[in-house]
Amino acid sequence: MKRLVAILFVFLILNELSSFAQELITYPAPASVIYTLHNDDYTVKVRKPGGQWQDLFEYNVKVDMDKPQDASMVYFDHSGPVEVAVRKNNGGVQSVNVRPTSYGISTRLQGNTVFFTLAKPSKVSVEFNGDKLHNLHVFGNPIETSKPDPKDPNVIYFGPGVHEPKDLPGDSFTIPSGKTVYIAGGAVVKAKLVCDKVNKVKIMGRGILLQPQRGVEVRHSSNVSIEGIIIVNPKHYTVYGGQSDNLSIRNIKSFSVNGWSDGIDLMSCSDVTIDDVFMRNSDDCIAIYGHRWDFYGDVRNYKVTNSILWADIAHPINIGLHGNTEKDGEVIENLSFKNIDILEQDEDDPDYQGCMAITAGDLNLVRNISFEDIRVDDFQEGQLFNLRVVYNEKYNTGPGRGIENIKFKNISYNGSNLNPSLIKGLDERHSVKGISFEGLTINGEEVANNVANKYMMIGPFVKDVTLDNKSIVVTHEQGSKKANLNSN
Repeated sequence: MKRLVAILFVFLILNELSSFAQELITYPAPASVIYTLHNDDYTVKVRKPGGQWQDLFEYNVKVDMDKPQDASMVYFDHSGPVEVAVRKNNGGVQSVNVRPTSYGISTRLQGNTVFFTLAKPSKVSVEFNGDKLHNLHVFGNPIETSKPDPKDPNVIYFGPGVHEPKDLPGDSFTIPSGKTVYIAGGAVVKAKLVCDKVNKVKIMGRGILLQPQRGVEVRHSSNVSIEGIIIVNPKHYTVYGGQSDNLSIRNIKSFSVNGWSDGIDLMSCSDVTIDDVFMRNSDDCIAIYGHRWDFYGDVRNYKVTNSILWADIAHPINIGLHGNTEKDGEVIENLSFKNIDILEQDEDDPDYQGCMAITAGDLNLVRNISFEDIRVDDFQEGQLFNLRVVYNEKYNTGPGRGIENIKFKNISYNGSNLNPSLIKGLDERHSVKGISFEGLTINGEEVANNVANKYMMIGPFVKDVTLDNKSIVVTHEQGSKKANLNSN
């Protein structure tokens, strides 16, 4: 009898754990924004496998500065698999694609409704008939495990509903040291959050910062974490960091459509973790610089992992343009980018192409950078990588010092719009050296050393470029505008 009771007890415990593993949480939109923020292009529902369907609120988000378009976004929390149903409400359906392609998500189309399963919390783009400008962004978050107590005096709590500063709507909330800012699911905050000369601040939750001047400013601060929130169409940067250290940015989602509306821009910041972010921006998604404005100092020790970057214009990743020419220059070093999906680059100006761009200017020395397991879907126009020492008269007051020791490992591109990548120094004293490639793959085929020049142009003042441990011959010749991806 005791044995039977023990077995039943274990069964009940396992059943409870299984129920928790299948948890699903949805968030209604505030009543006051239902008519102003809704996009009715799609009807989206989610459920636990075999459970009841739950309707989601489809938010409107603006994308693509070239010609701003209305796309859609939904969000929810879950653990364990969740089934998603998306009905296209306008026009017929010829095809549907769920990206990133690397996720390998299979779909079932029934009329104008597509069904698919997210095996774990994921961020995906659902695209009908190849349309990437009016697509649906689906954000499945992990279940929150450490919600703060709203009654805690060190917690600034924004519950479900709309919030904006009383004195100047749309301006800012200033966050003191030691505070936790919690933006609950179903909350919309119409303001930027400012961390200026503070320490030990947490910004977290599932809610939305809507159309602020900037999303979050971190200036001259330390030990600031930003996690879980969504930033929709700021007028300027999503996260603006200056001369700060020990920053953690996790699971944020961003859309921007204005000029200079970069995603995460960090000037003279060090010891930074960026993980599991989704950045769709009409300028650089992630930009890392030295000195700019009132921020000074070297840059080092970044880990950027497990993220999705979508640059409607400019670069998904941009490093090194701005720095300090007042003295001896600054160093940008020890940056790691790993397990990243790049879904778009659309940049007409060759000076600003490159999904992975290092453009060293303003006496910056950029060194010890690694890119590993980076998957690039087909884009409209751009380059896979661009490494240059420059003196850009529009932005610089001096040339960069150099680029050294850059490693690319397991980089892949699938598509047909690839311009040849570029590696180029400025002169003998401002050169590029020590660039290695391992496992570079184009359309499923690994690039061999003897055809590497088909995909990249190596300009003057470049030394020691290798592919799979073999030297690549320096060409000094400009390739064709489009790489010939079909030739042998």
